[in-house]
Amino acid sequence: MTTTITDRTLVAALRATLTGDVIDRADARYDEARRVWNGLIDRHPGVIARCTSRADVVAALAAAREYRPAVSIRGGGHQVAGSAVCDDGLVIDLSTMTGVDVDPHTRTARVGPGARWADVNRETQRHGLVVPGGEVSETGVAGLTLGGGMGVLQRAYGLSCDALRSVEIVTADGVVRTASATEHPDLFWALRGGGRGIGVVTAMEFVLRPLGPEVAMAQVIYPHEEAASVLAAWRDLVPRMPEAVSPELAIWSIPPDPQIPAAMHGVPMVMVAGLYAGPVEEGVAALAPLARLGTPMMDASAVVDYATSQTGPDPLFPPGARYFFKSHFLEQFDDGAAAAVLAAGASRPTPQSLVIVRTMGGAIGRVGPEESAFAHRRARFNVSIDAGWTDPAMDGSAIGWARGAWDSLAPFATGGVYVNFAGLDEDADRTSSFGVHAARLDAIARAYDPDGVLTAAAARP
Repeated sequence: MTTTITDRTLVAALRATLTGDVIDRADARYDEARRVWNGLIDRHPGVIARCTSRADVVAALAAAREYRPAVSIRGGGHQVAGSAVCDDGLVIDLSTMTGVDVDPHTRTARVGPGARWADVNRETQRHGLVVPGGEVSETGVAGLTLGGGMGVLQRAYGLSCDALRSVEIVTADGVVRTASATEHPDLFWALRGGGRGIGVVTAMEFVLRPLGPEVAMAQVIYPHEEAASVLAAWRDLVPRMPEAVSPELAIWSIPPDPQIPAAMHGVPMVMVAGLYAGPVEEGVAALAPLARLGTPMMDASAVVDYATSQTGPDPLFPPGARYFFKSHFLEQFDDGAAAAVLAAGASRPTPQSLVIVRTMGGAIGRVGPEESAFAHRRARFNVSIDAGWTDPAMDGSAIGWARGAWDSLAPFATGGVYVNFAGLDEDADRTSSFGVHAARLDAIARAYDPDGVLTAAAARP
């Protein structure tokens, strides 16, 4: 695309005011800088402003107010829908702002907007502390948290957004604000599960909880032929498990792990997993029933290092592969939902694709439904349909499988969708993502961005 006068003037304005790199289409780093984790996303922004400080963010937003390009905000760049990068507009890139400062005395951590969970886990685990994060350590902290933040500790410690103590944010008017329970509480409410587009987060302060470095973890693989019976036994077991465990079940294929015999690679299977948020000895006993749901092909349950448990899944979701995730929340997991999950698992288009059921409740449900923008506190389960593939020729069939499986589960679901697993832009729906909170979120966005500088970002969940 030919560079326009507006592009050139915007680039010049950014270069005059930012200390960080300003990368335009002529820059040799452009193609690398515009890439995100999901290889399905291939967008070409007009310019990328790689901010290194809060002052750079203020300057980038000043240029956005003057020249009014479409704006996207990049933290870890891991969001499935690729919201970190836009076509023809301005990317405010925070990926170098990765600092993590831990205060073990107050049990708090201040985290930069470009940090990933690996960065947080490395620093917090030095002190035997955690923030409830996700399941893949390469995921960006800001994106996961702003969308709610489901993970392996959610029933014990709540969502990632529930651990927020305060958020430093630059709103569209260029003002730096601290949002907390006592300062700008409306903004703080919106930032806990309301997704992106209200401003540019420049720091997050989290409350830490004690855990690690060693934890008990279960990971048991059953043959796919036992999928129906294992799922039935798992449904029976889950209500009896302590809140210190957030049990999961996935219909998947055995990955090409060098520690697993090659003959087993790619074999369809059912995996049940959980991590115990508490003393190791208690955890080993509490997790043991997960290995008694059928006839295991493999039991990799062990006492492990918490940070290592978070990095283990990283190779299974490599950057540059193609991904499409959609999800449903369920208040109950009845026979109809189970049948839909089994059917979706049996028709997966690739070995990398999976159907995963996550348990909710516990600490998630103890936060009042009006206390944050996360709109799905009453759900007991989340079912995610995760298509993964590498061949672009499979785009239609892989995405079609995920959308079809999602449709088949809809009659058993609440109508709510996890904003971080909401498909692509054309799948986005603010009502399903934010429920009764959608109108309030829109009002808050207008209050802090009356001129619509971040409208393009705010229009999508």
